[in-house]
Amino acid sequence: MDFVTVIYEKGNGIAKITLNRPEVRNAENRQMSREILEAFKLAEEDNEVRVIVLAAAGTSFSSGHDLGSPAAIAEGQKEPVNTTMGRYEHEEERWLKSWLYVRDLDKPTIAAVQGYCIMGGFMLATMCDIIIASEDAKFADMAVRMGGAAVEYFSHPWELGFRKCKEFLFTGDYIDAQEAWRLGMVNRVVPCERLEEETMNLANKIALQKPHALKLAKQAINYTQDLMGFRESLHYLFNIHQLSHAYGALDPSLSVLASRGNKGLKEMLTERDKKFEQTK
Repeated sequence: MDFVTVIYEKGNGIAKITLNRPEVRNAENRQMSREILEAFKLAEEDNEVRVIVLAAAGTSFSSGHDLGSPAAIAEGQKEPVNTTMGRYEHEEERWLKSWLYVRDLDKPTIAAVQGYCIMGGFMLATMCDIIIASEDAKFADMAVRMGGAAVEYFSHPWELGFRKCKEFLFTGDYIDAQEAWRLGMVNRVVPCERLEEETMNLANKIALQKPHALKLAKQAINYTQDLMGFRESLHYLFNIHQLSHAYGALDPSLSVLASRGNKGLKEMLTERDKKFEQTK
């Protein structure tokens, strides 16, 4: 299968999927969303693959959803989702159902994270079973600063704990790799230059195990998490995310995305932060 936005490699029982839009810090447009899912399905259906690694080219894992590149704008023009139900169904299929599918794969998955891992990138990393982070990794969800609640695949309370999750969302501040490790979200923090080596060493070690044993162990853990409310909370919080879209549509002043005009998102957020600093 030919991919444009990801690279798919296989060897020694390991499938490696590499996000490959480094020129935009691996911002995820619709084509990348489709290709990520297709690559995971390809690895899942391959009996030779025992472990799946999700990595990224360039200096950052992912800057999140692609909201403004020419490719994203062109795709949006081809596939408009300008109705409430149209947006709901599109986002449910693209992110909630797709990333839950990845989370529930029978095979272990490992995310190798470097640099920025923001919002949609945070979703991609946390849908995986294990996260290996380089020392320069930074995690953030700026949805509240943008007038929303959180992203579409909302595993945050399970990753960070409830109080830290509130601070994470209420401020939009970054959590560095060491803090993510302290909170239990990240399994290991490694030097930047050793991220690939350490990730593949772990993948090779896991690949030595019996596939049925890995499958059963993963099912048991995920089932336990689901009994604690994980899956139900994701569906509930997806609906909350959609409600934030509705607020923005009714009153553009409530949504940075709806009110930013010709300004880029970074410029818009920077302006808001400056106004906040001036009020201190």
